[in-house]
Amino acid sequence: MPELTWQKSTYSAEAANCVHIAASSSGTLHLRESDDPDAVLTTTPARLRALINGLKGHPTS
Repeated sequence: MPELTWQKSTYSAEAANCVHIAASSSGTLHLRESDDPDAVLTTTPARLRALINGLKGHPTS
């Protein structure tokens, strides 16, 4: 896998409990948590959007 450029969530605390996200050239999103950076979840933008909207209580479209 090519090197990913990770970005920290702006909602994460300064030191701990950070969520990082990176996008690959194929459009796949990669998510990891700072406490265990070797455990990486992958998803698509549409699926992540649906998850976030569901957590907010917004209907998916």
